[in-house]
Amino acid sequence: MKDVNDQRSGNEREAYRCGYREGRRMGGCTAALSQVVAIQPTARPLKVLYIPQGFIAIDTGVQDALGQLCSAFVIGKPATMLADAEVHRPDLVLVMNGLHIFPEDHLEQVQRIRALGIRTVIWFVDDPYFTEDTALICQSYDVVFTHEMSCLQLYRNQGVARVHYLPLAASARIFYPRRVVREHQHDICFIGNAFWNRVKLFDHLAPFLADKRVLIVGGHWDRLTRRDVLERFIRPVFMEPEETAEYYNGSKIVINMHRPTDPGLDNRNTHQLSAESINPRTYEIAACGTLQITDIRKDLSRYYQPGYDIETYSGVEELQVKLDYYLKHDWERERMAWRALHTTMQKHMYSNRMEELLDKAMA
Repeated sequence: MKDVNDQRSGNEREAYRCGYREGRRMGGCTAALSQVVAIQPTARPLKVLYIPQGFIAIDTGVQDALGQLCSAFVIGKPATMLADAEVHRPDLVLVMNGLHIFPEDHLEQVQRIRALGIRTVIWFVDDPYFTEDTALICQSYDVVFTHEMSCLQLYRNQGVARVHYLPLAASARIFYPRRVVREHQHDICFIGNAFWNRVKLFDHLAPFLADKRVLIVGGHWDRLTRRDVLERFIRPVFMEPEETAEYYNGSKIVINMHRPTDPGLDNRNTHQLSAESINPRTYEIAACGTLQITDIRKDLSRYYQPGYDIETYSGVEELQVKLDYYLKHDWERERMAWRALHTTMQKHMYSNRMEELLDKAMA
């Protein structure tokens, strides 16, 4: 009976600690959000036809922003974009990415839309991982945006007169601070597919992670050699953005490791361009009010301040040291996460990005 009571008492203490920590985290997030200066967007006399890629986290943010910024806004489909343009006669057709789910006659449809006198714009958000394809696709559009700085010259070299750099962002409808249940609470979380650089990192971290509450989500994690340690942490599935946001909120630390750019099994980067720009997860994790520790991309410091509102690592040994430190120092971890939340909500939402895109696209 004593063992049962001791177990129950231990569970109650743990529940109290989790509840207290969650309450403190949400209090800090609320205070950070109260300092965000709200700017009411002004709707433009502009009709936009948006062709989504199927990336829910990005499409949702873009669609919400366009709904606020444009006097008229229509969502079309990749297979019927020409017919959609003929029916709605927009001022602008904005295509997201133009890869993966787009039909074979995609570029023919774009050319015929241009022949109608409608401006065509594409935003590449998978750069530089598919340069074999995007170097050809870009030639059919009036205006090209890319989230990857290293691809700017590539598209100019293909003869595109108007090429712009536009970083990614977070969707306010999906990624925001919220209370979560115990199931979503972890010490360390990583969500993403097992590219080989990630496999190597987690194999190395396996002994350190063994006694932690850890979540690893994504495909191809059977590539690990330390499955004996890590298997119980892995969910080999694709996780929808809403659920991803729950786990970001519930984790003390989220690791962000960018994918490699090498051409081959996982990429079609035949132009062999390096990657300089940060991924959407950088913004999405920060928007949940959670500390992330990320590897370093060249343009990271343009958007966040390492050591102030984001933490970085340059190798697995440094990452392990910082994971250990921030797991033991709640106050420092939470303060950095709150600063990142404020930075993101003030500067890095899709409403910010769509204002810039529309300004440049219609200039």
